[in-house]
Amino acid sequence: MKNIVLIGFMGSGKTSVAKELKRRLNLPCVDSDEVIASEEKRPVSQIFEEDGESYFRDKEIEVIESLSERMGWIISTGGGVVLNPENIFNLKRNGKIFYLKTQASVIYNRIKDDSTRPLVNVFDPLERIEKLLARRTRLYEEATDYIVDTSSLAINEVCDKIINIFLPKQKL
Repeated sequence: MKNIVLIGFMGSGKTSVAKELKRRLNLPCVDSDEVIASEEKRPVSQIFEEDGESYFRDKEIEVIESLSERMGWIISTGGGVVLNPENIFNLKRNGKIFYLKTQASVIYNRIKDDSTRPLVNVFDPLERIEKLLARRTRLYEEATDYIVDTSSLAINEVCDKIINIFLPKQKL
């Protein structure tokens, strides 16, 4: 069985959707950012602060390569995973990629009070989200096998769509 790979901007619901898919499909689940934080023994925000984004992205490549070797897993990725084509190549080897597309204003409302998000811990987070999303949208769309717009859907509805695509003969 292929992996279910979730990509999308921070706040698009990847972690929440992955946990619900795990519960509903009884598949193992992993979050690439959590693996990096565990290996580094510090949170992602601290990695960014102390060693910079470039260091984090190098670690991300290593972790994605390792996670991509698994079969039948749900893999939730960090929002910037699409910045390196090597990550997408590796994720596609054994996985179907689902882009959880979300409007900038919805993302902002979901993460505005989360100080652990290093890329939006700035004076005008909505403007930063809009700029980053504008740069990444094409990369998400090129990387994905399927797009699920999460802007107005509940977690269960997003999971229903993914399950119907991934396991179309499955009755919900």
